[in-house]
Amino acid sequence: MFAVIKTGGKQYRVAANDVVTIEKLDAETGSTIEFNEVLVVGEGADAKFGAPFVKGATVKAEVVEHNRGKKVLSFKKRRRQNSKRIRGHRQHHTVVRITDILA
Repeated sequence: MFAVIKTGGKQYRVAANDVVTIEKLDAETGSTIEFNEVLVVGEGADAKFGAPFVKGATVKAEVVEHNRGKKVLSFKKRRRQNSKRIRGHRQHHTVVRITDILA
């Protein structure tokens, strides 16, 4: 059984025991969280599609760790003016392990 959840403005296809890297959540490492915005749940012909969310469906997950992504460089240069600007950014992420899908 799989589910499609929405968190952090993105959609993720998850199944039980999957480890997923998502946008940062305010939760302690080792705590349990629930995702209530479930778009699709089921398998094959038994899949339920929400409009926009499936009623009564939740996905439970355990927070594994918090980390940061790779550095992304933003580079601007004005030609022939001896002017440039480099900015770096590292996005914060949360790694979660899906424990249960309730439909």
